[in-house]
Amino acid sequence: MLQISHVRKRYANAKRNAVDDLSLTIGEGQIFGFLGPNGAGKSTTIKMLVGLLKSDEGSIEFEGMQVQTPSYKRSLGYVADEPYFYEKMSGYEHLCFIADLYGVDQRTRDEQIDSLSQTLLLKPNLRDEIASYSHGMKQKLAIIAALLPKPKLLILDEPMVGLDPKAAYLLKTLLGDFAKAGNTVFFSTHVLEVAQSLCDTLGIIKEGKLLACGSFSELRGNGKAKDATLEQLFLELTEEGSVQ
Repeated sequence: MLQISHVRKRYANAKRNAVDDLSLTIGEGQIFGFLGPNGAGKSTTIKMLVGLLKSDEGSIEFEGMQVQTPSYKRSLGYVADEPYFYEKMSGYEHLCFIADLYGVDQRTRDEQIDSLSQTLLLKPNLRDEIASYSHGMKQKLAIIAALLPKPKLLILDEPMVGLDPKAAYLLKTLLGDFAKAGNTVFFSTHVLEVAQSLCDTLGIIKEGKLLACGSFSELRGNGKAKDATLEQLFLELTEEGSVQ
């Protein structure tokens, strides 16, 4: 279980909190979609979840482990909104580098690299320099690297960006299988159709505050139109929602 309790974060000289009293509980086997307009606090939240930023107040735990502990970080797979690589490495060398960092044994790394690169259609390019990769190929490599050490918690910031329709479909299938195995997925996206079809639970944030959280059917039940799409609910909440 991922538990975020009363987390706040304000940047220096900012007029308001980037994240303001955020509390969420996300269970095993769940895919949680984190939605909000630009500047809502999604990336700040994710950076706190992976330990790149420290919250000013509140706590973040996964299965009882605090966010800054080595055990928490060993349980984590992360895909940033703009992944960075040593671009003179080949894709395979990068994955071996990640496996070494996590202490993944040779048999497991070989199995994972082979399986994941086949699934995401990157295997023919693994021996090429990363500098030669397209944006979509780099995104696939980042996803494979995040899944390689078999994390229990997977956090992704806009993972669909740069992926073609087939790769996006394959990633959705991969995330579904990952969650069915009892793992937890937390991801932000602007692709609301993906969030509606894939996520068990959705959270909508604006100006650092959580406006709504629940399943799509629960959010729709609380909206003005009982047959609304997620896009309509999102616009209703973020354009009309009151943020104190």
